[in-house]
Amino acid sequence: MTDAGGRPQPIAPPIDDYGLVGDTRTAALVSSDGAVDWLCVPRFDGEPVFGRLVGGPAAGTFRIGPDRPAPVVARRYRPHTATLETTWAVGDRRLKLTDAMVAEVAGRLLPATLLVRRVTATGGPVDVSVELAPRLGEHHRPPRTRRRGDGLVCDWGPLALSLDWTAGADLETDLDTDRSTSLTVTPEHPVTVVLGVADREPLIHVDPAAAVRLVAEDEARWTTWAAEIDEQIPYRDAVVRSLLTLRLLTYSPSGAPVAAPTTSLPEHPGGIRNWDYRYAWPRDASIGIAAFLAAGKVNEARGFLAWLLHASRLTRPRLPALLTLDGRWVPRERELRNWPGYDGSTPVRVGNGAAHQHQLDGYGWVLDAAWVLVQAGHGLYSETWRTMRGFADLVARRWREPDAGIWEVRGDPAHHVHSKLMGWLAIDRALRIADTHRVSDARRRRWVAARDDIATQCTVEGFDPARCTYTRSYGSVDLDAAVLVLPLLGIEPRGSSRTRGTIDAIRAELGAGGPLMYRYPPGRDGLPGTEGAFLPCSFWLAQALAHTGRLDEAHALFRALLDRASPLGLYAEEVDPVTGAQLGNFPQALTHAALVQAALALRDAPGPPR
Repeated sequence: MTDAGGRPQPIAPPIDDYGLVGDTRTAALVSSDGAVDWLCVPRFDGEPVFGRLVGGPAAGTFRIGPDRPAPVVARRYRPHTATLETTWAVGDRRLKLTDAMVAEVAGRLLPATLLVRRVTATGGPVDVSVELAPRLGEHHRPPRTRRRGDGLVCDWGPLALSLDWTAGADLETDLDTDRSTSLTVTPEHPVTVVLGVADREPLIHVDPAAAVRLVAEDEARWTTWAAEIDEQIPYRDAVVRSLLTLRLLTYSPSGAPVAAPTTSLPEHPGGIRNWDYRYAWPRDASIGIAAFLAAGKVNEARGFLAWLLHASRLTRPRLPALLTLDGRWVPRERELRNWPGYDGSTPVRVGNGAAHQHQLDGYGWVLDAAWVLVQAGHGLYSETWRTMRGFADLVARRWREPDAGIWEVRGDPAHHVHSKLMGWLAIDRALRIADTHRVSDARRRRWVAARDDIATQCTVEGFDPARCTYTRSYGSVDLDAAVLVLPLLGIEPRGSSRTRGTIDAIRAELGAGGPLMYRYPPGRDGLPGTEGAFLPCSFWLAQALAHTGRLDEAHALFRALLDRASPLGLYAEEVDPVTGAQLGNFPQALTHAALVQAALALRDAPGPPR
């Protein structure tokens, strides 16, 4: 592969080679060779200061690792924390890189991003290479750099990066940008690098020794947080890692969950299915919030609903398909023309054109999350309930209209069966909440009538009696794996022949081999090329099997899906059924939320514990 000037480009690491570290405002992706190839500042949807992941070498990276190729002998998160460790074998010696981002100090969010990187040697001295090449944004702007004591300050006007480091008393090595720095790390003298990024003065400067203590305090907070998760959840380690990932992908200043920290990682290598996921989808967020609630994490649900009230204030009762992290309209979709993309997959996009689509299903997910909160004994505040009533009213008025559907197909709207089912769910959950919250009799009657009308139409026009399955859209022969949520809703009995027939038909017709599922027939979305198997749908299948009493199948499927995780327990959006490579933006919040929900379904299903 070559760039626009004909120069050879390095082969990108596999997507699942990357580990995630974050501070609940932004996140860094770190490869197994010690390179930070993606970090946007000052938040998830900001400009990349290290963007090699999709921008190529010119977009910047920050690597710390052995100065010659060395095998990775261990890579892990410290148990129930967000601290990542990578260990290389350098001859008979070991070099360990520890990466962490500090979210809080003394219980308060830091006003800047703080990335702490520490290398330690065992068994003798190890030669290390440090490559620091910060850039900023679309045009790969290099910073203005100046010395400050033992560190550096790099700035691009209002945004500045500070770098402090210690290399031990016996080393007098300058760390610079745009050239590799070599040093020798001894067991007696670990090297710690602290990178701070702020969008306003004063900059954060943290002594490296103090930064190590801050990381330890942050780890203690994460382990305490994880210890509160139900001990009875099956496959608990995977569930805790997924919930930690979801928490890292929640923008703490507003409470908005981001779909993924990346843009334009391809669903089809070399193709055009490359989208910007650094925004908040109320639908995906609601699925994650339901997972948090079922695992006993109420604060995350409260934070999300508070964000949703703020974010939807200018559009109510319409619920936008996606919003920025502070509740604004997502920027228009555009292409970064000179960016080579991940492994040659172009275009690289920022913004997202799905922001203005009408998606009926989102209302169902949001109202279901609100109902789960109420069901757990937490009443809705009056403004929250007023907003939820408005959403239900809109669904009652507009459910007969075609929409873009959950998969955001960029073509003509259709009568998607999943959307109708979720419209039914929105009104059904509003009626359930109304049993304990104030609502007028007239409104209740309108809701009941609309819910019954949706059920009457959808169960007839959206069902294929010949195959005993619900379809993708009215009059279509295609199936849609999103309909696997059917057993959770209540519109059909869980044990009915129609429910079981739908599960079996989707599994048979959309199966991609082993535990994998396509979300709809590949290529049936109006875009060139194809895509991988969609991981959330596989977890939805496990959940559906559990809810319909097929526990042996559900457990077997779930275990097979755990084998598809990255070495660090992370998931992208899709998997190539042939190669097993993970595809799409990474890590993907929806996949991790679906994993948690499937595990909770296994916990709550009747039968002996596993």
